[in-house]
Amino acid sequence: MFELTRRRKVITLVVVDSLLIALANIVTYYFMQPFLPVTSAFIRQTILLSIVLYWAYGYIFRVFTRINRYTNLREMIAIFAATTAQSVTAAVLLILVDSTASRRLELFAYLLSTFFIVSSRLVWRLFVEYRNMRYTGGAAPKRTLIIGAGEGGRILYNSLLGSKTAGEIEVVGFVDDDPNKVKTYLSNVRVLGKTNELPELIKTYDVEMVTIAIPSLSRKKLREIFSTLEKLKVQVTAMPSMEEMASGKINISRLKSIDVVDLLGREEVALNITAIKDQLTDKVILVTGAGGSIGSEICRQVIQFNPKQLLLLGHGENSIYLIDRELKIKFEDKITEIIPIIADVQDREKIFEVMAQYHPDIVYHAAAHKHVPMMEYNPREAVKNNVYGTKNVADAAKANDVKNFVMISTDKANNPPNVMGSTKRMAEMIVTGMNEPEKTKFSAVRFGNVLGSRGSVIPVFREQIAKGGPVTVTDFRMTRYFMTIPEASRLVIQSGVLAKGGEIFVLDMSEPVKIVDLARNMVRLSGYSEDEIEIIETGIRPGEKLYEELLLDKERNDEKIYEKIFVGNIKGFSVNEVMTFADQLPKDDEELAKAVVRFANDSNK
Repeated sequence: MFELTRRRKVITLVVVDSLLIALANIVTYYFMQPFLPVTSAFIRQTILLSIVLYWAYGYIFRVFTRINRYTNLREMIAIFAATTAQSVTAAVLLILVDSTASRRLELFAYLLSTFFIVSSRLVWRLFVEYRNMRYTGGAAPKRTLIIGAGEGGRILYNSLLGSKTAGEIEVVGFVDDDPNKVKTYLSNVRVLGKTNELPELIKTYDVEMVTIAIPSLSRKKLREIFSTLEKLKVQVTAMPSMEEMASGKINISRLKSIDVVDLLGREEVALNITAIKDQLTDKVILVTGAGGSIGSEICRQVIQFNPKQLLLLGHGENSIYLIDRELKIKFEDKITEIIPIIADVQDREKIFEVMAQYHPDIVYHAAAHKHVPMMEYNPREAVKNNVYGTKNVADAAKANDVKNFVMISTDKANNPPNVMGSTKRMAEMIVTGMNEPEKTKFSAVRFGNVLGSRGSVIPVFREQIAKGGPVTVTDFRMTRYFMTIPEASRLVIQSGVLAKGGEIFVLDMSEPVKIVDLARNMVRLSGYSEDEIEIIETGIRPGEKLYEELLLDKERNDEKIYEKIFVGNIKGFSVNEVMTFADQLPKDDEELAKAVVRFANDSNK
């Protein structure tokens, strides 16, 4: 199928507009001829001059480079400006050449030219919208309500009309809580009611999908809307990014699904930007585990403060390649030198070599084995990576005068019944025990599960729902603390600024969430009922707890040093005691696992 390139579209517009200007002048000539003595030679000169001037002003006002299927007031103003400037200039030049030139002739030609060109754009937009609405791809369009009759709703609706796949979605109305908008019309579509009327509206208009088009909508209001919709069999989506709408490819698959991350996420914490800038700008930053969920997000946050160098250290070649490529594309305007480093924290010699070569100012140590059941099966690997790996990075940091060392820990390090949590508790003791504030400030940050991280329950649930179920929950009583990856990463960076040395920072995780409720929400958000996607209980896996705790009662410190950041009163064994124990672990994996768990829990006594 023949498709116009951008260059061809520009040429087409120039030719069409030129012909319309010529037509306007010819019509003016025949209309005015009985009243004014105008020669055909004069009209030919006027046409030529008008076209040349319109090309110039059309370029200045960008008339030819706009997307015409979205023609609106801005495009019309640009055309009006170009034709007005062209007509005024032509009139002045013609009067200078011939003082008897008719001003009425020029005025009439100007009005007609503007009308013809604007009309051509509107006709094209109407044609595109009509063609798109007729095309359904063989399936009935999905009847949709748009929540938000503001600018976001208008942009989304107009983008849908201009989209090649607009026939897949039929907007039956808008919903808005502003009483002044109810029963009014936006883009010729009625605002049917308020959000509390959604159940009735969905039933009345046979709605299949609800799309939220309020970019500034708070998490609290989003949860309220979802609470209203959760018992109804409708798909809930949100407007896509502006880039996707501008592409003209808006369809059902492009609309963003409302995720549990959106529901469980909290309002962003206001960071101490000045203090963070002072710590990060023009510094050398090393992130271990930079290809992981938390490590990569720390990199995304850190680079915004223009460090001198950002070292991406990780064992997985592909994950480091992906974050390196992403940062270099997304932040190409930054002065930061991004350096990918493939290295294993267990390789002590390599880690010392990296530290000696780059002399980082700050180290964020996110590299670790974090999967609880996997570490139950491979306890020795957990010790090698989480204990010895942490010791290697910490020793190398101290030997090379790193100013701040921040280790990423976990709520599973508290009263741990499993190998993963126990080895992270040992890592905490190593880091805090090595603290020398005058040389290197060591600290750790403990928080719960991050929403959507690799290996977490959410990607598993998504995959199970996509396959039609069942969704598996190990125990319906199980609860977990959750935090979004960006929020956790920002608070880690803020904790690093607050560190005086030797602290274990504890992030406020709010209220725990029942995993079975999480599964139910995900099923409903996907447009299914629990009758269609079954949720089953499979039994607790090795090393899992029903309930996670961030701190023991005796470790709690109610003093909040920053919003959502506390310091725990956490004691433990010395670094020498931890390493002596690790060096004497039994050879048998089962005995090793028991010894590690026992040792970690003894440290809390």
